[in-house]
Amino acid sequence: MHWHDLPHHDGSELYSAVAADAATNVRRPRVRVPRTFGTVSSVWLRVVVDGEPQFLPMRSVEAPIAGDGAQWWEGAFTVANPVTSYRFLLNAAEGRAFWLNGEGIDEVEPLDALDYRATTFPAPPVWATEQTMYQIFPDRFARSAAASSRPAPAWAITATWNDDVVHRGPDTPRQFFGGDLDGVAEQLDHLETLGVTLIYLTPFFPAQSNHRYDASTFDRVDPMLGGDEALIRLVKATHARGIRVIGDLTTNHTGDAHEWFRAARGNPSAAESDFYYWNDEARTDYVAWYGVPSLPKLNWNSRELRRRFIEGPDSVVAKWLLPPYGLDGWRIDVANMTGRQDEDDLNTLVQRTVRRTMDEVAPGSVLFAESTNDSSRDFDGSGWHAPMSYSAFTRPLWHWLREPETAPVHHYGIPYEQTPAASAESFARTFRRFSAPMPWAVRSLAMNAIDTHDTPRFAERADAAAQLIAAGLSFTLPGTPVIFAGDEFGLRGSDGEASRTPLPWTSDATLAPAYARLSAARAASPALRTGGLRWLHAGADAVAFVRELEDSAELVVASRSAAEMSLPTASLAGRTVDDFAPPAVAFGNLTLDRAADRLRWRSSGPSFGVWSLRTTAAPSAAATTEAGAARREAFESAHA
Repeated sequence: MHWHDLPHHDGSELYSAVAADAATNVRRPRVRVPRTFGTVSSVWLRVVVDGEPQFLPMRSVEAPIAGDGAQWWEGAFTVANPVTSYRFLLNAAEGRAFWLNGEGIDEVEPLDALDYRATTFPAPPVWATEQTMYQIFPDRFARSAAASSRPAPAWAITATWNDDVVHRGPDTPRQFFGGDLDGVAEQLDHLETLGVTLIYLTPFFPAQSNHRYDASTFDRVDPMLGGDEALIRLVKATHARGIRVIGDLTTNHTGDAHEWFRAARGNPSAAESDFYYWNDEARTDYVAWYGVPSLPKLNWNSRELRRRFIEGPDSVVAKWLLPPYGLDGWRIDVANMTGRQDEDDLNTLVQRTVRRTMDEVAPGSVLFAESTNDSSRDFDGSGWHAPMSYSAFTRPLWHWLREPETAPVHHYGIPYEQTPAASAESFARTFRRFSAPMPWAVRSLAMNAIDTHDTPRFAERADAAAQLIAAGLSFTLPGTPVIFAGDEFGLRGSDGEASRTPLPWTSDATLAPAYARLSAARAASPALRTGGLRWLHAGADAVAFVRELEDSAELVVASRSAAEMSLPTASLAGRTVDDFAPPAVAFGNLTLDRAADRLRWRSSGPSFGVWSLRTTAAPSAAATTEAGAARREAFESAHA
């Protein structure tokens, strides 16, 4: 069967409405069953409460979208546990039965691990779902005039702005270009032009490297970046333009030059001695992250460490969110390894403590966290708000859109002899597999990064046309679109270190207009920011999906090469593309034709387009209200 013929649920507002009295923690999940799927005689909601499955009946209801010819089923359940998993059983004709959960539809009973999840945890701040994120690696972004007056630190090998980046060997972390925070502030016009509304700064603390993930203190801003006053100036300037800023914390480790580690090493009686893992009683032989001597591993069993770093208004976490600094949140480095060492697993304790502190001192701040692979187990919404991960979006996107390889290359630590060449369908399946089990509030905020400071540049493996398709998907799939500083210039880099190229401010940012169009389209569309995701097509070369709310929807089509694709108009759920309206945004040569009851797209090469959909049979406001009241009354009577 085609993707558009399959039953659908995704946990979004349209498919999992919260009851009018939100305090009751009642959800009203819906399942849409296309007529082309076949007759469904009953649908049951399977909910796991206190570890035991329960089956609750669902009722056939009127479609919430006027003119949709599909059958809709609605149920209700109380989110009895902090995290409550659920899925659906569809009984069909001829004794067949189907299960529907986060991985899709199957006649084989699925594992609970991929079920949908509803939670009682507070959702991320509303503002966070509306952002276009821009990642800045401060040493390589821009230099202010003041940067030239600062003597380079003792560890540094100074470089001029146009020098080649050293990306192999011991000098890699020592090459110093001297970008600073005032340099960032001087380029805010550029960011505004791109439509950027959220800056993610990699660490700004003093360190012994250009990347600063080996902090020597968390109490001040690196003087090489302009010190505390430069951060205050930057945040004030960005806030004046409606742009927010988040910082970057390493909760997994510090640098070996950190004041805590220096106080602890060789001194078992020091208060900081319990902050780290040691291999000997003399506190001289220590556990380092991945065996890197400069990165000693933090031991979160220490109550004093928690008090100083993450707990309460006097902690490191709180300090930089409060005046005069006023950061809008944090991104947590190596979050998946934080608190985990041998028999210890304090990850949940750490993330919930960080979140509690943030909610207390800076309500409305946001908390992203790095997770290198399957992030579903750590992201239930109780601590980290959303992941920065490579498994759901980045890796499968590269598999699909990259150019053929002639030799093995870096690929996120996976030892492929040759990186797999994947289809558009495998991209869609992987995105669904890794994102659907997370609560909707989490997955709708997850970072959709094409590349980052830890990866090769996408332009190293794909041409500009493919980069625009990748950017289009970053902006239109559920999640936070991410631009790594320099993507708009088409910068290249063969690995993570090589990708940290100083920005060429004297050159044209050739892709900037495309990013600006995508930012504007997302900002103008509630459906692209918060709507559900329903896949309509995923084949060898092209994908199509809708982002949908009850009162608005957007259709997205992307193709990596010359291709043809058609969809029945019924798959748009009572909506259609306006005859005369151009796409909201389009790249490449993608044409749309109508034939009878179908829509047909043709592309002559890599292409991407977004079409705003209109309802074909909108009822009057009175009729809508009356129908809604009737549905609610019938539902509540059936479940009394």
